[in-house]
Parts: sequence; C-alpha cells; structure tokens
Amino acid sequence: MKTAGSVLKRIYIALIIIFMYAPIVTLIVLSFNSSKSRAKWGGFTTKWYVSLFQNDAILQAFFNTIAIATLSAIIATIIGTLSCLAINSMKRKGKTFWMGITNIPMLNAEIVTGISLMLVFIFLGVKFGFFTILIAHITFNIPYVILSIMPRMKNLNPSTYEAALDLGASPFVSFFKVVLPDLMPGILSGFLMAFTMSIDDFVITHFTKGPGVDTLSTKIYTEVKKGIKPEMYALSTIIFITILVLLFLVNVSGNDNKKEKIK
Repeated sequence: MKTAGSVLKRIYIALIIIFMYAPIVTLIVLSFNSSKSRAKWGGFTTKWYVSLFQNDAILQAFFNTIAIATLSAIIATIIGTLSCLAINSMKRKGKTFWMGITNIPMLNAEIVTGISLMLVFIFLGVKFGFFTILIAHITFNIPYVILSIMPRMKNLNPSTYEAALDLGASPFVSFFKVVLPDLMPGILSGFLMAFTMSIDDFVITHFTKGPGVDTLSTKIYTEVKKGIKPEMYALSTIIFITILVLLFLVNVSGNDNKKEKIK
C-alpha cells in the first residue's frame, strides 16, 4: 500500500509539473523553429531572436521595462529600508498596525490597485506616461521590500549599535558601519524581488501607462492581439529566463540569510 501510495504521489507531482511547464517548454522550442507554423518543425534557427533585436518598438519597450524596473527597485528599496527602521523603533501595537497596512497592497487584487492609481493620477491631473508607471511600480514594490528586510531587522542586536556610539562613532557612521551590513542580505533580496515584480507586472502598468509608452508586458499584449508572431516566442523566452535567473538569485540570498541565522 505504501509503495502504491508513493507511486501515485510521484505521478501526481509529475502531472502538475508537466501542466505547469510544458507550455513554457513548447514556447521555448517554437522560438527556435524556422517555420512560422506552430504545427510544423522547419529546423533550428535563431533568426527570430535576430529579428526581435531589429524591432525598434520592442527595443524601446525593453529599455522602458529595464529603466522602470531598475529605478523603481532602487527607490522602493531605499523607502522600504527607511520604513523598516521606523517601524522597528515603534511599540508593539504600532508595529502590528503598520505591518498590517503594509500587507494590504500584497493581498489586494492587482486590478484594484491599478484602477485606484489610475483614478489618483486623473484626479491630480498627472499626464500618463513613463513617470506614472514608475510611481505605480514604486508603490506596489515597497511592501515586498519591507517583507524582505523586516525579518532581518528583528534579528538585529541593538547592543552593537550602542557600542559603536559609546566608542565615539556618530549615529550616521554607526548605521553605515554596523547596522547596514547586517541588513544588506535582506536589502539585496528586497531589491531583486522588487526588480522581478516590476519586470513581470502587466495589470497595473496597463492602467497607468500613457499612449506611446509601453513595457514588454504591455507590448506583448498589443502584439498578440494583432496575431502571434515568432518574435513574441523569442521575447517571451528571454523574459522567462531573466525572471528565472532573478528568482534564483533571490532564493540563494534567502538561503544565505537562513544559514547566517543558524550560525
């Protein structure tokens, strides 16, 4: 019975993995298919990748995506780190309240966040474009940064900071020499998470972008409505591999944090 149950569990897990990743594997294979037909294999080629990087509209969307992801991740990481310092200095009730407020954007549906931000920009009379997308991405990235840094913040030893002050270091120097190095693994993890979330986002970007401004996710959506081109397979493959690498780095950083805690 145990053997049969074990086999069934393995089959169940295998089916889940197949249903999850078979479409992605198919997409990657089609990105190297020389034929435009999805039902016919015409031989191995990289011409769709060459064609992709000769498309000015897609390259502009790629530049916008990287620029927004980088800027939003940096700004969200700075704001998130300062927020963690502020929350950590509060009393228990204050911490609970503000952490609850922080968690709301992560639990909220993206479409609700996107529409809410769109209405705020309309109310303030802000012109939709690169700037509105950037503000939106910073807004939804901050909670993820706080979530990554806060566990590290709770494990800080306040005695080391106080010892640095007693030895004559200024609060500024004490923070950068004592506190920041301990927080750096969490900060790096938060930055990578924010960068990944920004690259991957479509719904919020769709509601806060202006005419003529696209990220890769919105550009793919626009192109697919016209008909799926092989270049989109190549672009989707690149996005998948990029996000996979970033998630791997986030997990490695998280494992390093756990090892340091054990030590």
